[in-house]
Amino acid sequence: MTTPTIAVLLPCYNEEAAIAQTVAGFRAALPDATVYVFDNNSVDRTVEVARAAGAVVRHERVQGKGAVVRRMFADIDADIYVMADGDATYDAASAPGLVARLLDERLDMVVGARVHEAAEAYRRGHRFGNTLLTGMLARLFGRSFTDILSGYRVFSRRFVKSYPALSTGFEIETDISVHALELRMPVAEVDTPYFARPEGSESKLSTYGDGWRILTTILTLYRIERPLLYFGAIGTALAVFALVLAFPLALTFARTGLVPRFPTAVGATGLVILAALSFTAGLILDTVVRGRREVRRLAYLAYPAPGS
Repeated sequence: MTTPTIAVLLPCYNEEAAIAQTVAGFRAALPDATVYVFDNNSVDRTVEVARAAGAVVRHERVQGKGAVVRRMFADIDADIYVMADGDATYDAASAPGLVARLLDERLDMVVGARVHEAAEAYRRGHRFGNTLLTGMLARLFGRSFTDILSGYRVFSRRFVKSYPALSTGFEIETDISVHALELRMPVAEVDTPYFARPEGSESKLSTYGDGWRILTTILTLYRIERPLLYFGAIGTALAVFALVLAFPLALTFARTGLVPRFPTAVGATGLVILAALSFTAGLILDTVVRGRREVRRLAYLAYPAPGS
């Protein structure tokens, strides 16, 4: 078996204070890998520092981490992909273990679940938000990861080249997790240290703004991937509301043969029609999603398993 090629992918924006440490760490941990820094319109010396540290620097002009990940996955060819943020918060020394786990068990993704080493590693509210969103994903999709927002991941080639990368911002990790869950890929999690940012490095993640985007992404993905359940729930709610409105009218009609509140009867009828349309839309879209999932699965199977 030939030695697999490894690419380390580091998306970054204004990480002058941390990028040299990050690049040096991954070069030492994976000496045979090529370290790529994808700069996302930095206005400091990130590019110069990254080059001086020995990284191959590429650029993505469309702002947003999702856009950077889409460009990285499209442009870089390798057998194994190691992705981490360029802010020196992830433990580069854990990378060989993550890669070995992926190869030994022929997995498609290994998530570096963050174990914080300092109180400053997580901003206030981030841990609660991560737990909340992780629980929502498990409830909506039946299974999940313990840390769906971790940016430290190792991928197989067939994961990277079958992933459409449609998200634009920090919700990209959620989208990646759902892609793995939907295609029922073999995946794993490994606890890895998570450090506070170096002095001079600032988080670009907005606790509330990006948290809201991640939440809406989960709901949107649920609508897209589980349309029968999504529109079925809407149809059920409409039908129940229609029954609540119609029940007193039915009792009155049974006693007197009259419909005293005709507008209410019309409204209840309209709600029943909307409920039926919602159920129908769910059935049609469920068939469409099944076909789309089969196409994605075939694209995924077009590449050999890691270690083959």
